[in-house]
Amino acid sequence: MTEIDDPRDRLIVALDVASVAEAEALVERIGDAATFYKVGYRLAYAGGLELVPRLARAGLKVFLDLKLHDIGNTVEEGVRAITDLGATFLTVHAYPQTMRAAVRGRGRDGPRLLAVTVLTSYDEADAREAGYALSVADLVARRAAQAAEAGIDGVVCSAAEATSVRGIVGAERLIVTPGIRPAGSGTSDQKRVMTPGEARAAGIDHVVVGRPITGSADPRAVARAIVAELA
Repeated sequence: MTEIDDPRDRLIVALDVASVAEAEALVERIGDAATFYKVGYRLAYAGGLELVPRLARAGLKVFLDLKLHDIGNTVEEGVRAITDLGATFLTVHAYPQTMRAAVRGRGRDGPRLLAVTVLTSYDEADAREAGYALSVADLVARRAAQAAEAGIDGVVCSAAEATSVRGIVGAERLIVTPGIRPAGSGTSDQKRVMTPGEARAAGIDHVVVGRPITGSADPRAVARAIVAELA
């Protein structure tokens, strides 16, 4: 696990809202309780890419969760174009050709690249339906090893696989986990989940939390409670 001086940096708040205005209002409500925000599909395609540099200029970190996957040249050029936005993290799917292309496009000054192994909304039945012969755990392990070989900076996986993944990718690479739910909150569409405290004990570097914070009447208080548990 990497050393992180400010425990707030361990929490990534998912700005899974419909508009930039909603996202900015949420960031303001959370205030200094959080320092790291995720911009995913929903917000990115509603003007959220323009929000990324604004958040970066405000001293906040941004996890740009676009899960890129295409032919090598397209991924390489896409990552190169994203570099100027100022995001801290960028996701790609953990396919070898895609990861190698992303590393080429990132160069020296681009965001840290995270490879998405298996979505946390997938269980064994979902993997079989998608045509994978491997179990979820074996598929995650294989993709984590390929990510390390490709020079990716870290992986996105379920907290349930974090311990085994750490043994594969080593201490120097990041492990980022969605599907984190504070005790007492629902799992929503996630199937492989943990609490923040369990995730921290498993050696995870950053946790992504959305609805338990963004859907709360007091998102700042919830963010602070999660950070305290992570610390």
